Amino acid sequence: MIDPPRHLDDHDYADRALDCQEAIEPGFQAIIDSMLEVGWTRGETLRALKRLIAADNMTQKENAKTEVELAIARAMVRAGKPL
Repeated sequence: MIDPPRHLDDHDYADRALDCQEAIEPGFQAIIDSMLEVGWTRGETLRALKRLIAADNMTQKENAKTEVELAIARAMVRAGKPL
């Protein structure tokens, strides 16, 4: 079970990042332990996790860019302007 933020309505409370880190810790350790059990090294596992985070960040940026482009195109269509 993952703990939720301590203050659900306040996304900027002082310890929110720390609370998130503490909530992730058990799952993170489970991933590390599982990877080590099947033969991956800690270094390989950590590098793979970093790459997954980087790939997710890139995907989120591309998705946001696409959403902006779609919003502009929709606005242009509504305004009767050619794309």
